[in-house]
Amino acid sequence: MSAREVPFSDIQNKGKATLSEWQRSGARPLRVTRRDDEDLVLMTATRAEQERAVLTAATAMVDALLHANNPGLVRTVVEAAFPWVSYLSDEEAADFIDELITSLRAGSSLDNPAPAARTIEMWRHTAEVQADPELARQI
Repeated sequence: MSAREVPFSDIQNKGKATLSEWQRSGARPLRVTRRDDEDLVLMTATRAEQERAVLTAATAMVDALLHANNPGLVRTVVEAAFPWVSYLSDEEAADFIDELITSLRAGSSLDNPAPAARTIEMWRHTAEVQADPELARQI
């Protein structure tokens, strides 16, 4: 996400002016940077609903692709989206794909992308180990 950034203090000290400027600029997501905690992202409710609808549609498309009974096509699509899958064995890639669609469905039903993000991150780390013979040997 490439969002415009403002410090949290601008929201606190110049809230009305900052929000007016943000709305005039098209109300794209606004990253609110914080020194004491994780940054925040400000967006309209309509934008959040649109993002959720897109994620739900993408999940449904991936699910349909998986049920198309064409494992070669599925693998090609997944490798295009996640090039590091090429470092996984066929069995590991199949496990990743199964876990990905399960976590996408679960996350979509909870309105929470964390399960899918965690699945992707864990399998990416597995691929990193497989890609580095020295690291793989150590583990």
